[in-house]
Amino acid sequence: MNFNNLEVLSPAGSFESLRAAVDYGADAVYLGGQSFGMRAGPENFTYDSLKAAVELAHSKGVKIYLTCNTLPRNNEIPYFRQLMEEANDCGVDAVIVADLGLLSLVKEYCPDMEVHMSTQTGIVNYVTARELYNMGVKRAVVARELSLEEIAEIRAKTPADLDIEAFVHGAMCVSFSGRCLLSQYLVNRDANRGECAQPCRWSYSLMEETRKGEYYPIHEDTDGTYILNAKDLCMIDHLAEIAEAGVTSLKIEGRAKSSYYVSVVTNAYRMAVDSLKQGSECPEWVREEVFKVSHRPYCTGFFFGHPKDCQYYPSSGYIREYDVAAVVGECKGGYLYCTQRNKFSNGDEVEILAPGKKFDTFKVSELLNGDGEPIESANHAMMKLMIPCEKEYPPNSIIRIKK
Repeated sequence: MNFNNLEVLSPAGSFESLRAAVDYGADAVYLGGQSFGMRAGPENFTYDSLKAAVELAHSKGVKIYLTCNTLPRNNEIPYFRQLMEEANDCGVDAVIVADLGLLSLVKEYCPDMEVHMSTQTGIVNYVTARELYNMGVKRAVVARELSLEEIAEIRAKTPADLDIEAFVHGAMCVSFSGRCLLSQYLVNRDANRGECAQPCRWSYSLMEETRKGEYYPIHEDTDGTYILNAKDLCMIDHLAEIAEAGVTSLKIEGRAKSSYYVSVVTNAYRMAVDSLKQGSECPEWVREEVFKVSHRPYCTGFFFGHPKDCQYYPSSGYIREYDVAAVVGECKGGYLYCTQRNKFSNGDEVEILAPGKKFDTFKVSELLNGDGEPIESANHAMMKLMIPCEKEYPPNSIIRIKK
Protein backbone atom coordinates (compact mmCIF):
# COMPACT_ATOMS: atom_id res chain seq x y z
CA MET A 1 0.00 0.00 0.00
CA ASN A 2 1.32 3.45 -0.96
CA PHE A 3 0.70 5.95 1.82
CA ASN A 4 2.56 8.84 0.18
CA ASN A 5 -0.60 10.64 -0.93
CA LEU A 6 -2.12 10.84 2.57
CA GLU A 7 -3.01 14.39 3.59
CA VAL A 8 -3.12 15.60 7.19
CA LEU A 9 -5.91 18.21 7.23
CA SER A 10 -6.03 20.43 10.31
CA PRO A 11 -8.54 22.99 11.60
CA ALA A 12 -7.95 26.68 12.30
CA GLY A 13 -10.41 29.01 13.99
CA SER A 14 -7.84 31.79 14.42
CA PHE A 15 -4.53 32.93 12.99
CA GLU A 16 -2.75 31.49 16.03
CA SER A 17 -4.27 28.08 15.31
CA LEU A 18 -3.38 28.41 11.64
CA ARG A 19 0.25 29.03 12.53
CA ALA A 20 0.16 26.05 14.88
CA ALA A 21 -1.21 23.78 12.14
CA VAL A 22 1.43 24.94 9.67
CA ASP A 23 4.29 24.65 12.18
CA TYR A 24 3.27 21.21 13.41
CA GLY A 25 2.98 19.45 10.07
CA ALA A 26 -0.40 19.92 8.42
CA ASP A 27 -0.49 19.38 4.67
CA ALA A 28 -3.62 21.50 4.46
CA VAL A 29 -5.72 23.68 6.77
CA TYR A 30 -9.46 24.34 6.65
CA LEU A 31 -10.78 27.61 8.04
CA GLY A 32 -13.81 29.87 7.86
CA GLY A 33 -14.47 33.42 6.79
CA GLN A 34 -16.85 35.81 8.49
CA SER A 35 -19.89 34.13 6.92
CA PHE A 36 -21.15 30.83 5.45
CA GLY A 37 -18.97 28.73 7.79
CA MET A 38 -20.18 26.07 10.21
CA ARG A 39 -18.38 27.59 13.22
CA ALA A 40 -19.74 31.04 14.06
CA GLY A 41 -18.13 31.06 17.52
CA PRO A 42 -14.40 31.17 16.68
CA GLU A 43 -12.57 34.31 15.62
CA ASN A 44 -12.47 33.16 11.96
CA PHE A 45 -10.85 35.16 9.17
CA THR A 46 -11.45 38.56 7.61
CA TYR A 47 -10.35 39.30 4.06
CA ASP A 48 -6.98 40.65 5.26
CA SER A 49 -6.29 37.81 7.67
CA LEU A 50 -7.37 35.24 5.08
CA LYS A 51 -4.94 36.72 2.59
CA ALA A 52 -2.17 36.63 5.20
CA ALA A 53 -3.12 33.05 6.10
CA VAL A 54 -2.86 31.90 2.50
CA GLU A 55 0.50 33.63 2.08
CA LEU A 56 1.90 32.02 5.24
CA ALA A 57 0.55 28.57 4.38
CA HIS A 58 1.72 28.66 0.77
CA SER A 59 5.20 29.77 1.85
CA LYS A 60 5.40 26.44 3.73
CA GLY A 61 3.78 24.34 0.99
CA VAL A 62 0.49 24.04 2.89
CA LYS A 63 -2.93 24.37 1.23
CA ILE A 64 -5.88 26.42 2.49
CA TYR A 65 -9.49 25.27 2.20
CA LEU A 66 -12.26 27.79 2.95
CA THR A 67 -15.40 26.44 4.63
CA CYS A 68 -18.68 27.63 3.11
CA ASN A 69 -20.66 24.67 4.40
CA THR A 70 -23.70 26.20 6.05
CA LEU A 71 -27.18 25.67 4.64
CA PRO A 72 -27.89 29.33 3.78
CA ARG A 73 -31.34 30.91 3.60
CA ASN A 74 -32.62 33.11 0.78
CA ASN A 75 -31.49 36.38 2.36
CA GLU A 76 -27.87 35.14 2.61
CA ILE A 77 -27.42 34.15 -1.04
CA PRO A 78 -26.69 37.69 -2.40
CA TYR A 79 -23.61 37.93 -0.16
CA PHE A 80 -21.98 34.74 -1.42
CA ARG A 81 -20.51 36.26 -4.56
CA GLN A 82 -18.34 38.69 -2.60
CA LEU A 83 -17.01 35.87 -0.40
CA MET A 84 -16.08 33.81 -3.46
CA GLU A 85 -14.39 36.73 -5.18
CA GLU A 86 -12.39 37.45 -2.02
CA ALA A 87 -11.44 33.77 -1.67
CA ASN A 88 -10.31 33.69 -5.29
CA ASP A 89 -8.33 36.90 -4.87
CA CYS A 90 -6.63 35.56 -1.73
CA GLY A 91 -5.52 32.39 -3.54
CA VAL A 92 -7.55 29.88 -1.54
CA ASP A 93 -6.90 26.35 -2.84
CA ALA A 94 -10.45 25.03 -2.47
CA VAL A 95 -13.83 25.83 -0.96
CA ILE A 96 -15.91 23.39 1.07
CA VAL A 97 -19.66 23.57 0.44
CA ALA A 98 -22.66 21.50 1.50
CA ASP A 99 -25.43 23.12 -0.50
CA LEU A 100 -26.04 22.30 -4.18
CA GLY A 101 -27.05 25.88 -4.86
CA LEU A 102 -23.75 27.17 -3.50
CA LEU A 103 -21.95 24.57 -5.59
CA SER A 104 -23.57 26.01 -8.70
CA LEU A 105 -22.66 29.55 -7.65
CA VAL A 106 -19.03 28.63 -7.05
CA LYS A 107 -18.92 27.25 -10.60
CA GLU A 108 -20.50 30.47 -11.87
CA TYR A 109 -18.41 32.97 -9.90
CA CYS A 110 -15.06 31.12 -9.76
CA PRO A 111 -15.03 28.42 -12.48
CA ASP A 112 -11.46 27.35 -11.71
CA MET A 113 -11.94 27.04 -7.94
CA GLU A 114 -11.60 23.51 -6.58
CA VAL A 115 -14.73 22.38 -4.71
CA HIS A 116 -14.95 19.92 -1.84
CA MET A 117 -18.40 18.65 -0.85
CA SER A 118 -18.84 18.81 2.92
CA THR A 119 -19.82 16.02 5.28
CA GLN A 120 -22.96 18.13 5.83
CA THR A 121 -24.10 17.01 2.37
CA GLY A 122 -24.55 13.47 3.67
CA ILE A 123 -22.58 11.49 1.09
CA VAL A 124 -23.29 7.85 1.92
CA ASN A 125 -23.19 6.08 -1.46
CA TYR A 126 -21.20 5.95 -4.68
CA VAL A 127 -24.09 7.20 -6.85
CA THR A 128 -24.18 10.51 -4.96
CA ALA A 129 -20.40 10.80 -4.98
CA ARG A 130 -20.25 10.06 -8.70
CA GLU A 131 -22.97 12.59 -9.53
CA LEU A 132 -21.22 15.28 -7.49
CA TYR A 133 -18.06 14.51 -9.44
CA ASN A 134 -20.03 14.99 -12.66
CA MET A 135 -21.11 18.39 -11.31
CA GLY A 136 -17.48 19.44 -10.90
CA VAL A 137 -16.69 18.38 -7.33
CA LYS A 138 -13.04 17.42 -6.75
CA ARG A 139 -13.42 15.91 -3.27
CA ALA A 140 -16.16 14.11 -1.35
CA VAL A 141 -16.06 14.47 2.42
CA VAL A 142 -17.97 11.32 3.30
CA ALA A 143 -20.62 11.17 6.02
CA ARG A 144 -19.28 10.26 9.44
CA GLU A 145 -21.79 7.41 9.67
CA LEU A 146 -20.02 5.22 7.09
CA SER A 147 -18.01 2.10 7.80
CA LEU A 148 -14.65 1.40 6.21
CA GLU A 149 -16.32 -1.18 3.95
CA GLU A 150 -18.82 1.38 2.70
CA ILE A 151 -16.07 3.93 2.06
CA ALA A 152 -14.08 1.32 0.16
CA GLU A 153 -17.07 0.62 -2.08
CA ILE A 154 -17.50 4.33 -2.80
CA ARG A 155 -13.82 4.49 -3.68
CA ALA A 156 -14.08 1.47 -5.99
CA LYS A 157 -17.14 2.79 -7.85
CA THR A 158 -16.15 6.43 -8.39
CA PRO A 159 -13.57 8.08 -10.69
CA ALA A 160 -10.02 7.71 -9.43
CA ASP A 161 -9.43 11.47 -9.45
CA LEU A 162 -12.30 12.12 -7.02
CA ASP A 163 -10.60 12.58 -3.65
CA ILE A 164 -12.11 10.96 -0.56
CA GLU A 165 -11.86 12.79 2.75
CA ALA A 166 -12.99 11.54 6.16
CA PHE A 167 -12.91 12.80 9.73
CA VAL A 168 -10.44 10.80 11.81
CA HIS A 169 -10.27 12.76 15.07
CA GLY A 170 -12.31 15.05 17.29
CA ALA A 171 -15.80 15.76 18.55
CA MET A 172 -18.74 13.86 17.10
CA CYS A 173 -22.33 14.99 16.65
CA VAL A 174 -25.23 12.84 17.80
CA SER A 175 -27.17 13.84 14.68
CA PHE A 176 -26.60 12.63 11.15
CA SER A 177 -23.40 14.25 9.85
CA GLY A 178 -24.08 17.36 11.89
CA ARG A 179 -27.54 18.08 10.52
CA CYS A 180 -29.31 18.92 13.77
CA LEU A 181 -32.35 21.00 14.73
CA LEU A 182 -32.07 20.58 18.50
CA SER A 183 -30.11 23.79 19.10
CA GLN A 184 -32.45 25.89 16.96
CA TYR A 185 -35.51 24.35 18.58
CA LEU A 186 -34.34 24.90 22.17
CA VAL A 187 -32.37 28.18 22.03
CA ASN A 188 -32.96 29.54 18.50
CA ARG A 189 -29.33 28.99 17.44
CA ASP A 190 -29.19 27.23 14.08
CA ALA A 191 -26.57 24.48 13.99
CA ASN A 192 -26.85 24.39 10.21
CA ARG A 193 -25.65 27.97 10.05
CA GLY A 194 -22.75 27.55 12.46
CA GLU A 195 -24.42 28.58 15.72
CA CYS A 196 -24.81 25.27 17.56
CA ALA A 197 -25.21 25.59 21.34
CA GLN A 198 -24.43 21.87 21.76
CA PRO A 199 -27.61 20.92 23.67
CA CYS A 200 -26.69 17.28 23.03
CA ARG A 201 -24.09 17.80 25.79
CA TRP A 202 -26.72 18.82 28.37
CA SER A 203 -28.10 16.65 31.13
CA TYR A 204 -31.78 15.77 30.73
CA SER A 205 -34.59 14.74 33.05
CA LEU A 206 -38.10 13.39 32.49
CA MET A 207 -41.28 15.07 33.80
CA GLU A 208 -44.52 13.10 33.96
CA GLU A 209 -47.45 15.06 32.46
CA THR A 210 -49.73 15.07 35.50
CA ARG A 211 -46.99 15.70 38.07
CA LYS A 212 -45.83 19.21 37.18
CA GLY A 213 -42.44 20.14 38.58
CA GLU A 214 -41.51 16.58 39.54
CA TYR A 215 -38.39 15.66 37.60
CA TYR A 216 -36.91 12.22 37.16
CA PRO A 217 -33.45 11.43 35.86
CA ILE A 218 -33.26 9.64 32.53
CA HIS A 219 -30.90 6.70 32.96
CA GLU A 220 -29.49 4.95 29.91
CA ASP A 221 -27.80 2.85 32.57
CA THR A 222 -26.85 3.46 36.20
CA ASP A 223 -24.04 5.85 35.29
CA GLY A 224 -25.91 8.99 34.31
CA THR A 225 -28.32 11.04 32.26
CA TYR A 226 -26.28 12.56 29.43
CA ILE A 227 -28.18 10.40 26.96
CA LEU A 228 -27.19 12.35 23.81
CA ASN A 229 -23.53 12.97 24.66
CA ALA A 230 -21.12 11.41 22.15
CA LYS A 231 -17.54 10.43 22.82
CA ASP A 232 -14.72 11.90 20.72
CA LEU A 233 -13.41 10.14 17.63
CA CYS A 234 -9.80 8.93 17.54
CA MET A 235 -8.46 6.81 14.67
CA ILE A 236 -4.72 7.27 15.15
CA ASP A 237 -4.33 3.50 15.62
CA HIS A 238 -6.18 2.71 12.37
CA LEU A 239 -4.73 5.03 9.74
CA ALA A 240 -3.49 2.19 7.55
CA GLU A 241 -6.99 0.68 7.40
CA ILE A 242 -8.49 4.08 6.56
CA ALA A 243 -5.96 4.59 3.77
CA GLU A 244 -6.59 1.10 2.42
CA ALA A 245 -10.30 1.93 2.20
CA GLY A 246 -9.39 4.74 -0.18
CA VAL A 247 -9.37 7.81 2.07
CA THR A 248 -6.62 10.25 1.09
CA SER A 249 -7.40 13.21 3.37
CA LEU A 250 -7.40 12.66 7.13
CA LYS A 251 -9.51 15.40 8.67
CA ILE A 252 -9.06 16.58 12.26
CA GLU A 253 -12.10 18.27 13.81
CA GLY A 254 -11.60 21.38 15.91
CA ARG A 255 -12.04 24.87 14.46
CA ALA A 256 -13.39 25.91 17.86
CA LYS A 257 -10.45 24.32 19.70
CA SER A 258 -7.30 25.98 21.06
CA SER A 259 -4.04 26.41 19.20
CA TYR A 260 -2.51 23.96 21.70
CA TYR A 261 -5.03 21.31 20.64
CA VAL A 262 -4.26 22.00 16.97
CA SER A 263 -0.50 21.80 17.60
CA VAL A 264 -0.51 18.55 19.55
CA VAL A 265 -3.06 16.63 17.49
CA THR A 266 -1.61 17.78 14.17
CA ASN A 267 1.86 16.77 15.34
CA ALA A 268 0.62 13.33 16.42
CA TYR A 269 -1.15 12.56 13.14
CA ARG A 270 1.74 13.99 11.13
CA MET A 271 4.18 11.64 12.84
CA ALA A 272 1.78 8.71 12.62
CA VAL A 273 1.39 9.24 8.87
CA ASP A 274 5.15 9.62 8.45
CA SER A 275 5.63 6.31 10.27
CA LEU A 276 3.23 4.68 7.78
CA LYS A 277 5.16 6.14 4.86
CA GLN A 278 8.40 4.75 6.27
CA GLY A 279 6.87 1.33 6.90
CA SER A 280 7.46 1.52 10.64
CA GLU A 281 5.25 1.20 13.70
CA CYS A 282 3.78 4.36 15.11
CA PRO A 283 5.74 5.10 18.32
CA GLU A 284 3.75 4.65 21.49
CA TRP A 285 4.54 8.19 22.64
CA VAL A 286 2.90 9.58 19.48
CA ARG A 287 -0.31 7.69 20.21
CA GLU A 288 -0.23 8.97 23.79
CA GLU A 289 -0.06 12.59 22.61
CA VAL A 290 -3.77 12.68 21.74
CA PHE A 291 -4.52 12.09 25.43
CA LYS A 292 -2.57 15.23 26.38
CA VAL A 293 -5.18 17.59 24.96
CA SER A 294 -8.63 18.33 26.33
CA HIS A 295 -10.86 15.50 25.12
CA ARG A 296 -13.81 13.31 25.92
CA PRO A 297 -13.32 9.53 26.12
CA TYR A 298 -12.31 8.23 22.68
CA CYS A 299 -13.98 5.75 20.35
CA THR A 300 -13.78 4.68 16.69
CA GLY A 301 -17.17 5.99 15.58
CA PHE A 302 -18.86 4.11 12.72
CA PHE A 303 -15.68 2.97 10.97
CA PHE A 304 -16.05 -0.64 12.10
CA GLY A 305 -19.80 -0.88 11.72
CA HIS A 306 -22.54 0.21 14.07
CA PRO A 307 -20.92 1.89 17.10
CA LYS A 308 -21.46 -0.08 20.27
CA ASP A 309 -19.71 2.20 22.72
CA CYS A 310 -19.75 5.76 21.41
CA GLN A 311 -22.06 7.51 23.88
CA TYR A 312 -20.77 8.75 27.24
CA TYR A 313 -23.48 9.04 29.89
CA PRO A 314 -21.76 10.08 33.16
CA SER A 315 -20.71 13.58 32.07
CA SER A 316 -20.36 15.94 29.12
CA GLY A 317 -17.13 17.39 30.47
CA TYR A 318 -13.65 17.04 29.08
CA ILE A 319 -10.65 15.09 30.31
CA ARG A 320 -7.84 17.60 30.70
CA GLU A 321 -4.62 16.39 32.31
CA TYR A 322 -2.17 18.98 30.95
CA ASP A 323 -2.01 22.77 30.85
CA VAL A 324 0.05 24.89 28.48
CA ALA A 325 2.57 26.67 30.72
CA ALA A 326 4.23 28.83 28.07
CA VAL A 327 4.96 29.16 24.36
CA VAL A 328 8.52 29.68 23.10
CA GLY A 329 9.15 32.86 21.12
CA GLU A 330 12.86 32.34 20.52
CA CYS A 331 15.90 30.57 21.90
CA LYS A 332 19.23 32.35 22.27
CA GLY A 333 22.17 32.62 24.64
CA GLY A 334 21.15 29.50 26.54
CA TYR A 335 17.67 30.83 27.36
CA LEU A 336 14.15 30.14 26.17
CA TYR A 337 12.29 33.41 25.72
CA CYS A 338 8.65 32.56 26.36
CA THR A 339 5.18 33.95 26.87
CA GLN A 340 3.21 32.56 29.82
CA ARG A 341 -0.13 30.80 29.27
CA ASN A 342 -0.85 29.21 32.66
CA LYS A 343 0.78 29.49 36.07
CA PHE A 344 3.88 27.42 36.77
CA SER A 345 6.78 27.81 39.16
CA ASN A 346 10.51 27.48 39.59
CA GLY A 347 11.30 23.83 40.30
CA ASP A 348 8.36 22.43 38.32
CA GLU A 349 8.93 19.53 35.97
CA VAL A 350 7.59 20.38 32.51
CA GLU A 351 7.49 18.93 29.01
CA ILE A 352 8.47 20.83 25.90
CA LEU A 353 7.08 19.81 22.54
CA ALA A 354 8.69 20.96 19.30
CA PRO A 355 7.24 20.29 15.84
CA GLY A 356 8.10 16.84 14.50
CA LYS A 357 9.91 15.79 17.65
CA LYS A 358 9.27 13.70 20.71
CA PHE A 359 8.68 15.91 23.75
CA ASP A 360 11.52 16.50 26.20
CA THR A 361 11.11 16.58 29.96
CA PHE A 362 13.10 18.96 32.11
CA LYS A 363 12.98 20.68 35.48
CA VAL A 364 12.72 24.47 35.56
CA SER A 365 15.97 25.29 37.37
CA GLU A 366 15.53 29.05 37.19
CA LEU A 367 12.70 31.36 36.19
CA LEU A 368 13.23 34.97 35.15
CA ASN A 369 10.81 37.70 34.17
CA GLY A 370 11.14 39.73 30.97
CA ASP A 371 13.69 42.02 32.61
CA GLY A 372 15.89 39.09 33.60
CA GLU A 373 14.95 39.26 37.29
CA PRO A 374 14.52 36.00 39.24
CA ILE A 375 10.93 35.10 40.12
CA GLU A 376 9.41 32.15 41.94
CA SER A 377 6.39 31.67 39.70
CA ALA A 378 4.90 32.84 36.42
CA ASN A 379 1.49 33.95 37.63
CA HIS A 380 0.55 36.81 35.31
CA ALA A 381 -1.25 36.06 32.05
CA MET A 382 0.87 36.50 28.93
CA MET A 383 3.90 37.70 30.91
CA LYS A 384 7.32 37.47 29.25
CA LEU A 385 9.70 34.89 30.71
CA MET A 386 13.24 33.58 30.42
CA ILE A 387 14.10 29.98 31.25
CA PRO A 388 17.67 28.63 31.05
CA CYS A 389 17.87 25.62 28.73
CA GLU A 390 20.84 23.71 27.34
CA LYS A 391 18.98 22.60 24.23
CA GLU A 392 17.63 24.85 21.48
CA TYR A 393 13.99 24.78 20.46
CA PRO A 394 12.28 26.50 17.53
CA PRO A 395 9.68 29.26 17.89
CA ASN A 396 6.17 28.10 18.84
CA SER A 397 7.48 25.10 20.77
CA ILE A 398 5.07 24.38 23.65
CA ILE A 399 5.95 24.08 27.32
CA ARG A 400 3.26 22.14 29.18
CA ILE A 401 2.78 20.89 32.70
CA LYS A 402 0.81 17.93 34.05
CA LYS A 403 -2.08 19.10 36.21
